[in-house]
Amino acid sequence: MSRFDDLREQMVNYQLAARGLHDQSVLDAVNAVPREEFVPADLVEFAYSDSPLPIAASQTISQPYIVALMTAALELKPADRVLEVGTGSGYAAAVLAEIAEKVYTIERHKILADTARSRLAALGYRNIQVLHGDGTLGWPEHAPFDAIIVAAGGPQVPENLKQQLSVGGRLVIPVGSTLRTQKLLRVRRTGEHEFQEEDLGGVRFVPLIGAAGWEDETAGARAVEKTEASLPELIYQSSEHFARIDDANLDNLLERIGDSRLVLLGEASHGTAEFYEMRARITRELIEKKGFNIIAVEADWPDASHINHYIHGTAPDPLLESTPFSRFPTWMWANHSVLEFTHWLKAYNDKVSSPEKQAGFYGLDLYSLYGSIEVVLNYLEKVDPETAEVARVRYGCLMPWANDPAMYSQAVITRQYKECESDVVATLQDMLNRRMDYSRADGEKFFNAEQNARLVTSAERYYRTMYYAENNSWNLRDQHMFETLQSILAYRGAHSKAVIWEHNSHIGDARATEMSARGEFNIGQLVRQQYADMAYSIGFGTDHGTVAAASEWGGPMEVKQVQPSHIDSYEHVCHEVHADNFLLPLRKPIKEITHRELLAERLERAIGVIYRPETELQSHYFYASLPRQFDEYIWFDETRAVEPLGKQTIKGIPDTFPFGL
Repeated sequence: MSRFDDLREQMVNYQLAARGLHDQSVLDAVNAVPREEFVPADLVEFAYSDSPLPIAASQTISQPYIVALMTAALELKPADRVLEVGTGSGYAAAVLAEIAEKVYTIERHKILADTARSRLAALGYRNIQVLHGDGTLGWPEHAPFDAIIVAAGGPQVPENLKQQLSVGGRLVIPVGSTLRTQKLLRVRRTGEHEFQEEDLGGVRFVPLIGAAGWEDETAGARAVEKTEASLPELIYQSSEHFARIDDANLDNLLERIGDSRLVLLGEASHGTAEFYEMRARITRELIEKKGFNIIAVEADWPDASHINHYIHGTAPDPLLESTPFSRFPTWMWANHSVLEFTHWLKAYNDKVSSPEKQAGFYGLDLYSLYGSIEVVLNYLEKVDPETAEVARVRYGCLMPWANDPAMYSQAVITRQYKECESDVVATLQDMLNRRMDYSRADGEKFFNAEQNARLVTSAERYYRTMYYAENNSWNLRDQHMFETLQSILAYRGAHSKAVIWEHNSHIGDARATEMSARGEFNIGQLVRQQYADMAYSIGFGTDHGTVAAASEWGGPMEVKQVQPSHIDSYEHVCHEVHADNFLLPLRKPIKEITHRELLAERLERAIGVIYRPETELQSHYFYASLPRQFDEYIWFDETRAVEPLGKQTIKGIPDTFPFGL
């Protein structure tokens, strides 16, 4: 069995049968069609993922589950003759042809019709005929049909198609007055002039364009509200423009943020200077004008602690020392943009006498496993030497993996090594049991040690599960970041207010992206669920420029050219706006129609510490609904790479960060 055969079988079992599709003829048909032959060559590795994929003419190949669901609704028999409206890649036609005697399929895009015709012939499908034309008119020359399937949403069921059904024939089509309120209908012809309709549930498809459908490509949008303006024009009318970050007027943004306790500031890459500098500008305003006193970032707790000590005057400048941010990727925090911001924070704290109002800088991430162990042991040795010795023995369970924590998971899975969970949890529990005694001497030092001990427990679980439960590892990481944020808020008191700096993929609500379909959540989702309108989430984006990133994990930092955005992406829409930089309100939009026009899912780009322009579409794009993901979006059309401080990764420090975001 080939790799694709195995993936196809898994798809049938877990994406179709496990979700309630039990028509064996449909399951067999899907299992017989090589979906990898119908997707672009650079996307074949995603051929059996449960998601639509982009193809030519700005169209998509539907997710396998939808193809199977609609095929099952047709109730096909081996002698049936089927009409398909919307050939696309030809994949659904091939599935239909595995069951029915003859398939007629119509595609309005000539490039898709020609490509599908050639592809299906090459794969040996002799019972499929492809026509380039208006599918809403049907194919009268070959009518009547036993079944008709329409792979696009129309404003109503085209009468032409109903009349081309045989008596007893079934028509399955998405119908809706807008593209966001579609329902999947099954129309059954019960007599010469009689038809029965069944509602099979809510769906969302691209618009059915043609004489009996929407007028043109933008008609589906005009069905929501008539407008002469294009989407880029609407965005221009709905956004606040600025030339330079220092010149941007943030008064309206602060008004929209209102009394929020949490403000989440994203980034579309880990190596873009404008993202760091605008986050710093917004954070300064929030600290000075709204009393925010916490900056919580996507960094390791011990490294961030060095900055926290510096801005409170209890340590020298950490970014000019060799201790913090020595792990790959060093440029993510050891850069001039962050250095300038930490100097501002120190100057601000020097002017504030009240400790409660001073700003604190904290790390939320969990990758400093061994650095955190060292912090805990050093603390315990000073306050409780006997407990320190016990903790040293317990933490010793993890020491064999100091140079490569990822190997810990493999060792546990293969039962070559015991789990260390009980040991690290016991150390944390001992500290919590002695909380009153320890914190009486120095509450801040105890809080720091406690958070490092919590980090060790989360990191142990993360590395133990990273290979057999990849999405669970992502969830463990973001759950840890959320819980750490909660601990910081509690420690700083009831009136504390936090700014969170993380990648868009962490602070945007995961429920508005394809992450949710994979069972993944993020800190942005958890914050919205907990704080609702008391949290305000801001995403960032760019079209082109330069970025600091590596080509592979652990590789050297390079200044890379950012590719112009994909034509089907939110970034491409923003690039068409006649303003280089702007703030776009989404929760409280200036124009409601702009918000509605942006709701339909589009591609969105995410660059982490690794950037691979040669495989950008599959490596760095995902589907999302921007207004559901963020409360605001900040756009920089052209951006530049962050400037690192020139420090090198210290030899011998484990690279514990296994992924790119």
